[in-house]
Order: sequence, then structure tokens, then C-alpha cells
Amino acid sequence: MLNFPAHMPVFAATAPTDMRKSFNGLIGIVEKELGQQVEAGGLFLFFSRRRNAVKVLFFTGDGLAIFYRRLERGTFELPSVAAQGAAKGIELKLSELTLILEGIELASVKRRRRWSASKPVT
Repeated sequence: MLNFPAHMPVFAATAPTDMRKSFNGLIGIVEKELGQQVEAGGLFLFFSRRRNAVKVLFFTGDGLAIFYRRLERGTFELPSVAAQGAAKGIELKLSELTLILEGIELASVKRRRRWSASKPVT
């Protein structure tokens, strides 16, 4: 499996993607539908209509790479789109990506409370 820094942002396209698309087609989706720049960093996920295949596009610093995974049985679960209010894409944590790729049901996962720098301390 690939290793990425824990702070790396992950963006998933919620609409099904044609798995025949390669670098240029996926970059177009990232820029037009997700509103992101590939060169800024991050992982970009694209799922097939049946959700049995996923492509991950990422910038390596001097070029682009695609990771492709197809399941022989089962599907990948996507987080609820309504939870983030996004129509075309959602942002995930790298830990959520790992759970998705491992086939763990996201609804059954419970997170423990943790301190976050984004929340003001009272």
C-alpha cells in the first residue's frame, strides 16, 4: 500500500467517473467539478458507477501518478454527501480513505474526542 503524510487532504468526486479516463480527463474533473488544483497537493478519488473500482490521482512533486484498484467482490462505501452539504465532491481524512479501501463500514466507526487546534480553547 502507498504511504502518505497524515495531514494530506483527500477529495472524492461523488458522481460516478468513467474509469477509462486517464490523467487529463481526471485533472479536468478535479479542476471543474471539485474546484481544486492537482499541483497544490492532495489525493483525488474517483469511483466507478458500480463503486467496485477506484482511481486515486496525486501529484508527486515532479509529475502525476494514478493508483487504480478494482474489487472482484463487494463495493467501496462513500461517506454521506448530505453530511458535508457538497454536491460534486467531499473532503475526507486520510484515515477515512484507509477505512474505505479496507472495506470497513464507515457508519459503524466511532471516533473518540480529540483536541483540535481549529477549535478555540475555553
